[in-house]
Order: sequence, then structure tokens, then C-alpha cells
Amino acid sequence: MMLLNRIHHIAIICTNYAVSKDFYVNKLGLTIIGETYREGRDSYKLDLAVNGTYQIELFSFPEPPARPSRPEAAGLRHLAFEVSDLDATVQDLNTKNIETEPIRVDEFTGRRFTFFQDPDGLPLELYEI
Repeated sequence: MMLLNRIHHIAIICTNYAVSKDFYVNKLGLTIIGETYREGRDSYKLDLAVNGTYQIELFSFPEPPARPSRPEAAGLRHLAFEVSDLDATVQDLNTKNIETEPIRVDEFTGRRFTFFQDPDGLPLELYEI
């Protein structure tokens, strides 16, 4: 019987590597594990730690195709980050000129959440625990 232990990483393809690297490292505060330039692909791969538990792989490729629609296209809908203090996190993002949607309440759990976007329009969620 197959047993999946946990999620190993989430891969994101960006259109502007420098802008996305700045966003994920300097604005969201993720830690760089490693950075590799792959000359044969004219592509960067940036490994980022999310609080030492999870990993995001940020890729750049020349002229990647656009996302079909957001966020209702088939496939991955969004990436959610757990936060302890949603108000403080939203305020921090807003001071960095990152716009967030109004805070909502999950009708099933009663937890508060909101959405914002990365530089390529990828929907990102903040979910308060």
C-alpha cells in the first residue's frame, strides 16, 4: 500500500525571476536554501524554505505560457500560507505595497482568511490558525 508522508515541495514558474525572487524572499520572508542557474535551459531554480518545514521551488523559463484563468482553471487553484495573526500579516503586506482582498470568514471552519497575488498573478491565501 502506498503511503504519502507529506508534501515535499511546491513548484512555481515565474515570468520575471528578479521580481519574483524579491517578492518571495524580501517581501514574504522565505529563506533561500539554494539557487541554481541552468545554462542549458536559460533558467533559474530557487529553493525556498517556508518556516523550515516546506519548500517552494521558484523556476524561471524564457516565455512561459500564461495561466489559463484565475483561479477557476482546472489544476492547482491557489497556494495557502498559515498565519497566526492575519491582521498583522495583512498590515505588513500592505506596507510593502502588496494589495490584499478584504478579510473573509470560512463558513465551514469559522477561520479568517484573505487572498493576495504574487507578481505573476498567482493567487496566494493567508489562512489564520
